[in-house]
Amino acid sequence: MSRPPNPLRAIVTGAGHGIGLAVARRLMATGARVAVLALNPESAAAAAALLGAAAVPLSGDLADAATNRGLMEDALRHLGGVDVLINNAGWTRTTPFLDEAPDYWDRVLAVNLRAVVVSTQVVLRAMVAQGTGGAIVNVVSDAGRVGMAGEAVYAAAKGGVIALTKSLAQEMARHAIRVNAVAPGPTNTRVLADNMAGPDAAARIDRMIRRIPLRRVAEPDDIAGVVCFLAGPEAAYITGQVLSASGGLTMV
Repeated sequence: MSRPPNPLRAIVTGAGHGIGLAVARRLMATGARVAVLALNPESAAAAAALLGAAAVPLSGDLADAATNRGLMEDALRHLGGVDVLINNAGWTRTTPFLDEAPDYWDRVLAVNLRAVVVSTQVVLRAMVAQGTGGAIVNVVSDAGRVGMAGEAVYAAAKGGVIALTKSLAQEMARHAIRVNAVAPGPTNTRVLADNMAGPDAAARIDRMIRRIPLRRVAEPDDIAGVVCFLAGPEAAYITGQVLSASGGLTMV
């Protein structure tokens, strides 16, 4: 089996800000060419402007299966193939389960589960055809491992991605393709900020931090380092694993 080309070719979803942007920056620091996928063109262009000429900005709603496939195919064309896929895009609201409506569930499941299934299938077909192996890292959540009040359907979606990760790790090993997941705890991202808005936000953040043994929420770079480790050569003998990066909040 031949070696992947240099520079590495990577696709990162949800790369307009937060964890995805931090992952793209770290990958590019190693010389990788990165397709930066974001929901809207402005975010993709802004991220690419920060990252430099080796970044390929692409935008669209990954929750729509046809759009998702088109974006993945565009990324493959721009990069000339793919060696790494980071499924990072995600979305949720912290709300009581009994107050939620089916359209909210549909959106959470489409963004956090179905989009990962669609993008992964397109990329895996390309990786298998290349015959040079590859790595996929899914950014999940410890909510998908241990549950989380106020995020029941999100936890269910991330639990589904964890099961997908382990199943594909077994199925793809014969092609030298590794599939792993990173499960962040609370991280200083736009989603956290949106869910912590309101008059009692400071008290809620304080309660959250007091539950974390390291006594702080993660920064995007804290998570990006773990993602890039699993995507890189140092993790060449690791597949089918879920690595928590939660400051000790969950120890399972």
